[in-house]
Amino acid sequence: MTAFREAVIDLDAVTRNIRTLRKVIGTPHVIAVVKADGYGHGAVPVARAALAGGADWLGTADIQEALALRTAGIDSPILCWLHPDGADFAAAIRAGVDLGVSSAAQLQQIADAAGGGTAHVHLKLDTGLSRNGVVEEDWAHLFRRATDLEKSGVLRVRGIFSHLSNTSPSDDRAALAVFNRGLALANAEGLRPGLVHLAATAAAIDLPDARFNTVRIGIGMYGLSPFDDRSSADLGLTPAMTLRGRIAAVRRVPAGTGVSYSYTYRTADESTLALVPLGYADGVPRQASGAGPVLIAGRQFPVAGRVAMDQFVVDVGDTAVAVGDDVILFGDPAVGAPGASDWAAAAGTINYDIVTRIGARVERRYSE
Repeated sequence: MTAFREAVIDLDAVTRNIRTLRKVIGTPHVIAVVKADGYGHGAVPVARAALAGGADWLGTADIQEALALRTAGIDSPILCWLHPDGADFAAAIRAGVDLGVSSAAQLQQIADAAGGGTAHVHLKLDTGLSRNGVVEEDWAHLFRRATDLEKSGVLRVRGIFSHLSNTSPSDDRAALAVFNRGLALANAEGLRPGLVHLAATAAAIDLPDARFNTVRIGIGMYGLSPFDDRSSADLGLTPAMTLRGRIAAVRRVPAGTGVSYSYTYRTADESTLALVPLGYADGVPRQASGAGPVLIAGRQFPVAGRVAMDQFVVDVGDTAVAVGDDVILFGDPAVGAPGASDWAAAAGTINYDIVTRIGARVERRYSE
């Protein structure tokens, strides 16, 4: 019997997804991105599954995420790239974690934190996303300073990277051209990075010129599609997370019965209502009230009325259900379940948001 509420993570699916993408992409290096607790799937088990599938690097947003992987005994190369003021660069350097650099000041801070060792860095260029990354007018200064620090042995520039907007093919190609200018200038200044990475899952699949020798795979390794016009199955990927619960209560009600807050839903006929003990505190988006699909007794039904903090209701009509029956919110559509993308459509968001928002009181269970 399933737990009260649980997310079942298929680690074999993660491994297969990495293998599938490696065959399509063909780059020497793949960085498996496990930030945000592995997109809600669990960073440590997912990292191990990705490495088993052929990823040779791991990526996190911040240093603490990277150090947690080291504490778990994972010794593969790790890159982290988003650093607040006062970040503990020394701890990352001691742990052998590569650091993304988004300014000349940050480069100097990392060099100062090396403490007699050598810091390994990846220089991030802003190629149009307007987030972190060094703007083009500052590239020459950054590259010269990095070259000087390399010569002194304080640091090594292991990589140069950027990130695409996925706005349109033309926008991404324009950013690619900017990135190529940066690579040429870095080369002219004497830098020879071993890893060059621009593409995440979408561009790694659709924009071969953006692959260089390294790609960062995030959403694709979890079996979800980054595209609106292609499903996981279209890409040969298997969703790794199944979010499920059990019916907590069942009642038969007459026509016209109001359901949940504000009575935004009323039963059209005499019907059966099933109570599901997951709510927006667990990451079920309130924005999907009245629309989010679930699978019960082999049939899909929408949420009836408002999603509450801890629960929601499903009108199953005359379908026979009982307390303790399984309810699947999302999983693999190939086996009849709604997908995370279906919930994303119902909530007006993206599938990344759906899986990463699943809360801490939802038990994670791992299958292999």
